[in-house]
Amino acid sequence: MLTITIAIILLTCIISFTSFSNEKLMNDLIFYPPAITHHNQWYRFVTCGLIHADIAHLGFNMYSFYMFGEIIEEYFSKIYGEKGKVMFLILYVSALVVCLLPTYFNNKENYHYRSLGASGAVSAIVFAFIFLAPLQGIGLMFIPVHFPAFIFGIVYLIVSAYLANRGESHINHSAHFWGAVYGIIFLIVTCQFLSDFRPIDNFIFEIKSYFS
Repeated sequence: MLTITIAIILLTCIISFTSFSNEKLMNDLIFYPPAITHHNQWYRFVTCGLIHADIAHLGFNMYSFYMFGEIIEEYFSKIYGEKGKVMFLILYVSALVVCLLPTYFNNKENYHYRSLGASGAVSAIVFAFIFLAPLQGIGLMFIPVHFPAFIFGIVYLIVSAYLANRGESHINHSAHFWGAVYGIIFLIVTCQFLSDFRPIDNFIFEIKSYFS
C-alpha cells in the first residue's frame, strides 16, 4: 500500500534528482525571500522542500522522514480517525511554510540568501512522534546509543536554537527549530478541536512514569 510518507519521499526524490542537473529548476523552486517579497512567489515556501543540495542532504532527510513518517501516519489514524491521513499531509505541508516564516522575515530583502530542503517539515514529524511517545528510544544515525525521545528532543531544540542564533552556518537551523516546535503545537491544537485525545496529558503521564 502506498502511504502518504512513501508518496512524499518518491515525489521529493524525483524532483531533487532532476534539479541536481537542472539549474533553472533549482532556481525556480528554491526558497529565495526577495522573489517572494517583490514577485509574490509564495509557492517557494513549499517547493523548496522538494529540492536538496546533494544526495547526502536528500538521503538524510528522506531516511529520517521514512523512519518516523509512517509511524506518525498510524498514530494520526488512531487519533483523528478517517481524517488521519489528511491531517498528516496538512502537518507536513504546513510545516514547510511555518518553519520558514522567521527566516523570511529576517531576509525579506537579502538577495544573497537561499534555502532548500525538507528539514523543517521532517523536524515537525519527528517532534510529533517525540510528543506522542516521549519514552521511546531515539538516537543519531551511525551512533549506537539511544536516549528517551524527550531527552533527545530537548537537546535538539537547545542545539538548534544556539546554532540559529550564531548564524555562522549554511544550514538553516532556524527552520529545524521552528519546524520542531510547530509539530508539537499542531498536534496540541488540532487534537483540541478534532479528537478526544489530549497529547499534553499523555505526555505528562509518560514523563511522570519515567521519573517515578
